[in-house]
Amino acid sequence: MYRVAICDDEVNQRERIRNAVIALSMKANIEFEIELFSSGEQLVAYYERRETPFHLLILDIEMGGMNGIEAARRIRALNDLDVQIIFLTSYPDYMMESFDVLTFHYLIKPVPPSVLEEKILKLCQYVQAMDKKFMIVKSGYEDIVIKYDELISIEAAKSLTIKSKLRFTTLHRLYDGKGIIADYAEALKDHNFLQIHRSIIINLLHVRKFAGGVVQMTNGLDLPIGRSKVKEVKDTYTKFMIKRVDGDEFG
Repeated sequence: MYRVAICDDEVNQRERIRNAVIALSMKANIEFEIELFSSGEQLVAYYERRETPFHLLILDIEMGGMNGIEAARRIRALNDLDVQIIFLTSYPDYMMESFDVLTFHYLIKPVPPSVLEEKILKLCQYVQAMDKKFMIVKSGYEDIVIKYDELISIEAAKSLTIKSKLRFTTLHRLYDGKGIIADYAEALKDHNFLQIHRSIIINLLHVRKFAGGVVQMTNGLDLPIGRSKVKEVKDTYTKFMIKRVDGDEFG
């Protein structure tokens, strides 16, 4: 599932774009979660609250108050460099300025629905091409796309109603899913993840410190290390840090 934000101060334009995204969803069998924003200020406030980020922003440039480029600039300043941006405008004059905020596409109005669908589809294909940096987790009835670098830990969670329940902790929120810890440990071993306990996997990028048999993550979460794994975990983390200093990636 891909999260899409549509930001335009004209309600008719918001609905027109929304309908194009829905049409693409049905044609290409791609699931989108769409949220509508009526101003740049409203969209920036959403990001300032550190709510779940979007994969794609479709931004009108000419809006009353904060324009689309300024909204995008403020979102980038919040260190959200992953969200892809499509600008819509009636004037080509903003094109050079839009490049400053890492624009995915710049489209001149009126944009035919078929063109907008084509650009969004290319963006989805781009994300798929980068799939080694993402994982898809089944959470309830939804497929959630999680960026590896934003995943802090995976823990087996006790549940009376859900078999093999897992909890995925990210920089932004928690997700409950299902699966086998050992399977995730194998799939993620080349992406800076390490199983530190029979029921816990951590992202080495988010380790803050070790204290005895506990590792503290950057979000303040304390996780126990299995007694038989203490030496292995610390040795692996030391090697990981040495490779980071050398400018190489772990694995």
